[in-house]
Parts: sequence; structure tokens; C-alpha cells
Amino acid sequence: MDASQSNAPNSATLTIGDESWELPILNGTIGPDVIDIAKLYGQTGMFTYDPGFTSTASCESQITYIDGDEGVLLYRGYPIEQLAESDFLETCYLLLYGELPTAAQKADFDYRVTRHTMVHEQMSRFFHGFRRDAHPMSVLVASVGALSAFYHDSTDISDPQQRMIASIRMIAKIPTLAAMAYKYSIGQPFVYPKNDLDYASNFLRMCFSVPCEEYKVNPILSRAIDRIFILHADHEQNASTSTVRLAGSSGANPFACIAAGIACLWGPAHGGANEAALKMLGEIGSVDRIPEFINRAKDKNDPFRLMGFGHRVYKNYDPRAKIMQRTCHEVLGELGIKDDPLLDIAVELERIALQDEYFVERKLYPNIDFYSGITLRALGFPTSMFTVLFALARTVGWIGQWKEMIEDPSQRIGRPRQLYTGATQRDYVPIARRK
Repeated sequence: MDASQSNAPNSATLTIGDESWELPILNGTIGPDVIDIAKLYGQTGMFTYDPGFTSTASCESQITYIDGDEGVLLYRGYPIEQLAESDFLETCYLLLYGELPTAAQKADFDYRVTRHTMVHEQMSRFFHGFRRDAHPMSVLVASVGALSAFYHDSTDISDPQQRMIASIRMIAKIPTLAAMAYKYSIGQPFVYPKNDLDYASNFLRMCFSVPCEEYKVNPILSRAIDRIFILHADHEQNASTSTVRLAGSSGANPFACIAAGIACLWGPAHGGANEAALKMLGEIGSVDRIPEFINRAKDKNDPFRLMGFGHRVYKNYDPRAKIMQRTCHEVLGELGIKDDPLLDIAVELERIALQDEYFVERKLYPNIDFYSGITLRALGFPTSMFTVLFALARTVGWIGQWKEMIEDPSQRIGRPRQLYTGATQRDYVPIARRK
């Protein structure tokens, strides 16, 4: 089987035996060209085999671009380093609408999101159906899915206005539900949102205030959580985003689609990486044991791996990690944390990894999960909430990808193919005749 570039600049030739076929080559604005195999089965009677779809473009998108070799992440063409200096709702507007808002558009968008942050009062009774020790992610999956029961009559996904209303509702309500999941897990009363606070400050207040005393939001901590949300807002066609698109391709309720994305994100190989990094720091235990674990990480025969270092996509430094590193140290400095053993281990491990020849040669730099885990711990969140905050931030990306998919006339219901290796056709034998 031979696939080669033909003389025609916009096609490739696929040769199988004595037969050849011309396959179109699609050109993106940036990034590698893509061979269009949509008609491959009809022309050849064959499929491609690509476990994990790592060499397959499942859609055409204008939202996010990643160049892992160069360490580039763009939202709608804007570098993440620049957007990190804006605020989360401005990033949300950009991901949803494709352009940065004017001052008037931003004020209107902020107003609409803020006025949708409350959830139906019946939701509080829904929460009390969970065991008190339920994982916050399981509670979030269920509560977001339950929103489809509250908004099933008014969500006509063929109507652009209804799609945008659903989008605003989801972005607005996810921090309230996330905060409720946290409060329920620690046995404290739910805190209602306040319309005079910005998105990040409102979330921190809903998580950490209690009725018996006033809560004042620290602007440096609020800015840190806002930046965390921006850095996690979207990341191209990852597992959870692909899950949302696949669920949405069937025409499912958008809240159910987002719940599917949250369930996928829960996996330790995806959204649970920052929690895994912090657990690793706990396993190391003390600064003086770091050399032991560094040596274990270098030993090919040892199953131990340093979590929070390197990235599947980024073969260079994760551009989000540089911003998260700065944010992490800002938070640690503001809170004056000096006696947390895990944070001491993290700081020393970071120093060694950035200087050690083994890690530098292999470009195993600390990634965003390493720094975000440390930062969230310093802010007061337990590890069980880390992936919940990831889901909160990624909701806008999921919604933007879902909306783009619905509006793309070339998209059809997802139906991956398979390479079947099971039994060939055989006849059923009644149980009495079986040996």
C-alpha cells in the first residue's frame, strides 16, 4: 500500500496493488495539510486504522490551534500568553463568537452571564440525594446532566438564539454547581452567587465564605483563579472535547453533552493529571527523598513516573506552564506559605527538573498540571476538587466546540469504524447439544 504526493498540488495518490485513487488534500490556515479520506471506503472498500484517532482530523474547526513542537497555543488566533492578561469572560466571548468584544459587547455579555448564575432551588434538594462522601466530580456530572431536565423544553438546537441561551446558561451555572459540589463535600451550607462580583471572585466566595462571617475576596487570588480558567478554557480536539462533539452529533441536549465531557475529563489520564501530580508529591514525602525518586524516574525498569512533567502534545515547553508558574509563585508569595511540606517538595523538584541534564535533554519540563495542582492546594482546594475546576474552565471550550459542530453543515452523527478480529459467522447450538 503506497500513499504518495501526486503531480497535482491538491491531491495524493493511494496505490493498492495495480489500482490507484486520487485523494484530496485539504489545507488549513496553519498546521499540517490533511488527506481527505471521507470517500475512501466507497472508492476502495477499505477503512483506515488509527487507534486513538491521533492521525485523524475528526472535524474542521476555527477555535483552537496547537503546535506542540513549537510550544504554541492559540485561541481564535490569539496567543495564550496575551489572553492570559485579559479576563475569563472576555476569553469566553472570544471562544463563542470568534472575535474579541468591544467594551459595550463585553459589558452586555458579563451582564447576561452574571444574571444566569443562580440555579433552580430544586437543585439543592437534588444534591442531598448523594452520599456525603461522594466525589465532587460524580456530583458535578449528575448535576450538570440534571440541567437538561430543567431546560428541556426551551432548547431547540436548530435555533441559533436557543443555542446561545443554552451556552450562556451553561457558562453561568457551572461555577455555582461546582461550588455547591464542594460545599456539599465538606458539609457546609450552599452560598448563593452575588451579582456585584466578577466571575472568579464570585466563585471563590461561593466556595469559601460561610454565613457566620463576612468574606472579602483577595484580588490576587481571584486573579489567579481567573487565569487558571483562561489557561484551561480549550485545548483543541482532546478526549473530552471529542466526547462532547460525538454526543452532540446525535442532536442530544447540550447539557447532557457537557455532562458527557465532564465524565470523560474525570479520567486520570486526562483531567485528573494535576491531582495525580500532587499525590506523587505526597508519595515523595520530604525534600531529602527527592534524589531517590529522581533516580527512580530515570530507571527504565522502575514503573515510577514523575507526574506533572512533559506533555503528550507539547514536545517543547507547555506555553500555559510558563504563565501558571508565575501565577503559582504569586499565590504562594501572597499567602506567605512557607511550612507546607508538599509545596517545599514541589519547589525543589521544579528547581532540579529545570537544571538536570536528563530532564532538559528530553524536554521533560514541569507542565500546567504540576503548577496548577500546587496553586489550587495553596488556594485551599482539596485534590478532589481539582478536576471539578478543570471542568468549570473547560465548559466554555466544550460549548464553543459543540456550537461550531452544530452549525457545520458537513458534520454528521459520529460513527467510527473498527477492525474486527472476533469469531467469524457460526451457528447457534442448543444448550442440550453443547459439549
